[in-house]
Amino acid sequence: MSQPRWAVVVPVKRLSAAKSRLRGALSGVPHEELALALAADTLRAVLACPAVAEALVVTDDARVAAAARAAGARVLPDQPDAGLNAAFRHGAAHTGSGWVAGLTADLPALRPAELAGALLAARTGHDGVRRFVADAPGTGTVLLAAPPGVDLDPRFGVGSAVAHTASGALPLTGDWPSLRRDVDTAGDLATAARLGLGPRTAALLAAGCRARSAS
Repeated sequence: MSQPRWAVVVPVKRLSAAKSRLRGALSGVPHEELALALAADTLRAVLACPAVAEALVVTDDARVAAAARAAGARVLPDQPDAGLNAAFRHGAAHTGSGWVAGLTADLPALRPAELAGALLAARTGHDGVRRFVADAPGTGTVLLAAPPGVDLDPRFGVGSAVAHTASGALPLTGDWPSLRRDVDTAGDLATAARLGLGPRTAALLAAGCRARSAS
């Protein structure tokens, strides 16, 4: 019997407002280009994951929407326009009645096999319970998964690992370094680079290094 496949919701802010703590992280690289590259490489890995049936990008940014459609994702306008959790709820409401996951859009080193491993673990045991994957420091959340018939009920934001636990979600503890490595700062980006970046972010990192060497 084939295993059920997932709908994955990936909200992306308007590029002008996204990843503000990364502004200026790459010399000579426009900030919006970096924010777009992070999202595009995340989405590329999601769509390459064999456990994923559909990726749904929630965004009001025209460039993000165009890149997502070109990659094969479905795009939904961020009609709530009320922050990350509202965007996750909005996307999840348009995925049907199967398995659904919410994923942050700043995972440029994400490996499809690691995402598949986490989604498989989310289906193992604890029927009817949401599961989540904490970020590398252990305080945030990169992935929240819900079985059929269970609301995603996202609690992303500062201290979201504790918030998701308090809401009844259970943590997943697998060894998935590329999944856990979200990028908020220049230091995070350097760590992600050591894991191996997706092509768009890697190209921008190389361009930033060239610009720094030339200055």
